[in-house]
Amino acid sequence: MANFRSAPPIDMTPMVDLAFLLVTFFMLTATAIPDEPVAVDTPSSVSIIQIPETDVITITIDPKKRVFFNVDGQFTRAALLDKISERYGIAFTEKEKRSFVLMSSVGVPIGSLKQFLGLDPEKRKALEQPGIPVDSLNNELADWVLQARLSNPKVRIAIKGDSDADYKTVKKVVNTLMDRKVNRFNLITNMEKGPDAAAALANQQKELGHQ
Repeated sequence: MANFRSAPPIDMTPMVDLAFLLVTFFMLTATAIPDEPVAVDTPSSVSIIQIPETDVITITIDPKKRVFFNVDGQFTRAALLDKISERYGIAFTEKEKRSFVLMSSVGVPIGSLKQFLGLDPEKRKALEQPGIPVDSLNNELADWVLQARLSNPKVRIAIKGDSDADYKTVKKVVNTLMDRKVNRFNLITNMEKGPDAAAALANQQKELGHQ
């Protein structure tokens, strides 16, 4: 009678430990993207320039002439709110500071910011924000930009305007940046599709290769 030797058992414990370590790693390093308070349909263009993933100020303009401000990085946002607090004499609680650090774009006047941050997340999400003032006599966007750049000198600025955004509002935003000596900024657009766009992009890449 043949003598069959049984295969030795395989200890899967190290593999299970490794799987849990990987899951834990991704949970701790992943960054949740908060919902934006406004959706915009950006115009199309052909460009090979990409917006950096970090250290970016995003100024959003919607079709209702509203302006929203956002800057990435929790440390930058915390430092920014401290500077806004000092500049306007508003004392924010730790809970309100935490809300600001974790939220997305803000589109309320600074005088209403404390009340806005004190709302429950669901109520804050449902609230239709009026936008940040950009008028010549009350241009709070200028303060947001200035204090954000002081909080993080490495930030770059990008304008994300809806394709139906009001031209005068866009001009006010651009003039605000120029008044703050910001002469270089990016415009966020959608990449065009189709053979014409592909050919134009190929030509653009070719021209850059000869520079």
